[in-house]
Amino acid sequence: MLLKRFKKIFLIIISVTMAIIVIDISYYIFFPDISILKKGNPKKSSFMSYRENEWQQQGKHIKIKQIWKPLSQISPFLIKAVLIAEDDKFWMHEGFDFEAIQKAIEKDIKERKFKFGGSTISQQLAKNLYLTPSKNPIRKIKEAILTWRIENNLSKKRILEIYLNIAEWGEGIFGIEAASRHYYNKPALEISAEEAARLASVLPNPRKYSPTGTSRYVENRSKLIYNIMIKRGLVIEEEEI
Repeated sequence: MLLKRFKKIFLIIISVTMAIIVIDISYYIFFPDISILKKGNPKKSSFMSYRENEWQQQGKHIKIKQIWKPLSQISPFLIKAVLIAEDDKFWMHEGFDFEAIQKAIEKDIKERKFKFGGSTISQQLAKNLYLTPSKNPIRKIKEAILTWRIENNLSKKRILEIYLNIAEWGEGIFGIEAASRHYYNKPALEISAEEAARLASVLPNPRKYSPTGTSRYVENRSKLIYNIMIKRGLVIEEEEI
């Protein structure tokens, strides 16, 4: 009798929990209103709020640095370097790079980790704007819904523009203009190809690595990005000497 009662209570708890999860996920099918981003710039991303809460809990007094710039005022080298580093198929896919996702899953299985890599710029924008750094499956479902909505409401250029302006580039540094000024003391429009490659190289973990640092990771990844830019004719090597 006690066992039956326990099972009944357990099933009720599971059912209620599932219902809450479904409602939570369903919210993102309709909200927030992504169409307002066609012309209006977001004032603050979810990631920014998340970091502010972190700093407050840690007793840190850090202020967010962000300077919004349109694509026309961002170095073409920077745009190309970020696409090469983060989402080389950006202009071709509809929000998801399924080949990259498959490779990431295979890597996770091999390493027995749960990272969910292979995210496109559209997915990263969805996460940065509306969600948190959490890697749990429910957050990934929300991210997928938001990514689909972003791709169906915004042009590719607008997606890229917003991403470049809200992406995290260090402790308290958000957006490529603030990053360019912080690391190289110049506006994003004046960043060189090599500097662009270094800025793009740290995006996977911008709070761990610095574009101006001497870590082996930054050196190797930035060289790879830079060499791809040369091979594609995006920059002539002699111009950078």
